[in-house]
Amino acid sequence: MYDVVTADLDNPEHASAVLTVLNAYASDPMGGDEPLSAFTQKNLIASLKKRSNIYTILAFDKQEPIGLALCFEGFSTFACKPLLNIHDFAVVPAYRGHGVGKQLLGRVKQLARNLGCCKITLEVLDANAPGKALCNGQGFEPYTLGAQNGPAVLMQCPIDNS
Repeated sequence: MYDVVTADLDNPEHASAVLTVLNAYASDPMGGDEPLSAFTQKNLIASLKKRSNIYTILAFDKQEPIGLALCFEGFSTFACKPLLNIHDFAVVPAYRGHGVGKQLLGRVKQLARNLGCCKITLEVLDANAPGKALCNGQGFEPYTLGAQNGPAVLMQCPIDNS
């Protein structure tokens, strides 16, 4: 078992751990294959601290950060209840397949129950077979509104703010 804690972003060790794991994730093929930009590394923690609906869970092996679940509280209009979206979920490569992801998801489920959420949502790349297997094994399934309509597809529209 690893240490799984709710991050305190005012704690420099936790803030550093968030950046360490996110940078490893971003540098991975499943995270885009590029490290976080200098701008993101400099500003992310301060930007996260400005938001009240963010929950960050970290996994450690002793003092080494090895996993992260960065979650945002949202709202389900159909259920009229909060939901929890896992926006970033990562385990550093050396610890994959060792139960870290399962522990992180267990803590996220506990958090969602404590917040009174109706569900947890996340995205996982289609090519990420281990990630999909982990999620399926923990009760996640593709989102549908009736089998005849098929699963929902995540889409994005980048916004140019320059």
